[in-house]
Amino acid sequence: MNVEEIAKILPDIVIVAETRADIAAREVLLDRAMGPKRRKKSSEKLRRGRRPSEGLALVARDAKGSVVGTVRLWDVRLGEGGPAALLLGPLAVDPAAKGTGIGSALMRLAIAEASRLGHRVILLVGDAPYYARFGFSAAKTGQLAMPGPYERDRFLALELVSGALDGAKGVLKAAGRKLGAPARRADSTVGKGGAGSENAGVSFARPTGRAAL
Repeated sequence: MNVEEIAKILPDIVIVAETRADIAAREVLLDRAMGPKRRKKSSEKLRRGRRPSEGLALVARDAKGSVVGTVRLWDVRLGEGGPAALLLGPLAVDPAAKGTGIGSALMRLAIAEASRLGHRVILLVGDAPYYARFGFSAAKTGQLAMPGPYERDRFLALELVSGALDGAKGVLKAAGRKLGAPARRADSTVGKGGAGSENAGVSFARPTGRAAL
């Protein structure tokens, strides 16, 4: 799914690269959608003190410009010194906008961008029936583990390059840019040859008329 397809399905929604100005609204949305216990999840150990992967922190905005959806992907390693991968999460939609297709649009655009940027595999911990529609499964995560408690059947993966998980094993390790590290600036619009940054404010879509979510 690309920006144009999303605009047809969700004409009042725009998905853009997250900026510093979105941080407070994103945190409020996550608390509303997932509750305060979200900070105790194993995935948080891989995100704490890190920046999202370059160009892979997205927000959805409604016609008023309010943040109603968020998804971020993080750089990790598959075991000590292992190959690079992405960890997706959290994916969240404002409870008032549930069932509108925003979550699906965020997922599909995030996957497309990750593939375009040359990443090979995405992992996540989540509801298997829901994420199966995007191609995720637990078929190749048996030799991998999260750094903390998690449910094995919810540890899922999507190979963006066939065979990317062949032989992969070990506990996932954080590999992303640390928060103190400077972020690279994007050179052009994401989806048209440039890599977005959480600080660059690069749009995935140019809203016309009513802003998209």
